[in-house]
Amino acid sequence: MSALPETMNAIEIAEPGGPEVLRPVVRPVPLPRDGEVLIRVAAAGVNRPDVLQRQGRYPLPPGVSDLPGLEVAGTIAAVGAGVSAWRVGDAVCALTPGGGYAQYCLTPAGQCLPVPSGLSMTEAASLPETFFTVWINVFDRGRLAGDETLLVQGGTSGIGVTAIQMARAFGHRVFATAGSDEKCRACERLGAERGINYRTEDFVAVVKELTDGKGVDVILDMVGGDYVPREIKCLATDGRLSLIAFLGGTKTTLDMGDILYRRLTVTGSTLRPRSVAYKTEVARALREKVWPLIEAGTIRPVINATFGLDAAGDAHRLMESSTHIGKIVLEIG
Repeated sequence: MSALPETMNAIEIAEPGGPEVLRPVVRPVPLPRDGEVLIRVAAAGVNRPDVLQRQGRYPLPPGVSDLPGLEVAGTIAAVGAGVSAWRVGDAVCALTPGGGYAQYCLTPAGQCLPVPSGLSMTEAASLPETFFTVWINVFDRGRLAGDETLLVQGGTSGIGVTAIQMARAFGHRVFATAGSDEKCRACERLGAERGINYRTEDFVAVVKELTDGKGVDVILDMVGGDYVPREIKCLATDGRLSLIAFLGGTKTTLDMGDILYRRLTVTGSTLRPRSVAYKTEVARALREKVWPLIEAGTIRPVINATFGLDAAGDAHRLMESSTHIGKIVLEIG
């Protein structure tokens, strides 16, 4: 094993603000503690929580890196005490507690997954954050199963393209909303039965028509706000609404009678504060049930754009424009 360098290039958030506050810095290379691995980062995914962190709207859990970046791909550069599942040189992608916008990044060993065969490091870096999120909120909390149907709000986001493909791979009917006809057709190419243009169509009416009045069994929502009462209207009896973000606001007004009489469930979750043990179990489920589908080509990464590490601000501008279809990735190594 070659000796680790003492310092690394990274991107830090100078102060809360716009994309211009992301600035290149030189930091010490961190060393893995018990149960951790150090990854030499080849690529890092860019996600909406990175933007919220940059804006000062996403408080960090105690003890994590202040550097943005929740998913990476690269090779194991060092392992901490008690780590037996990975060796130096292994190619991995990983969900990180933070710190992905750097040449080296620490993460718990249990949050690593092998780079699927046939995928580049850039493609692998686009997987962890969205695949963990979709698995938890659609299949765990949302309990999508059997012949049930799914509505994905924001079908061309990183989360959206993952949710559409994963649900279709497991045999479910999927519908998705998007903000243009072009994006709706992209959702359909990924496996959605129908893309619904939320600017020109009423998604409640379309869903009811497509399901013969029944409604969908599960909705994955990152909008919140005034979408929620409309989503309640297009849920089937015993349906589940799974909230993962609130781009449309955190407050809404609900008719609780619908929830009571039709036995509806409204749930939500955030991934970052969950325990390492929980995330390790999710990683095991993904490796067993989803990674073979990626390696078979049934599910594929969708990369919209790549940027160099020093262009992280441009990556955030693209993220905030919401014009992208799929993932945005920083190429580092």
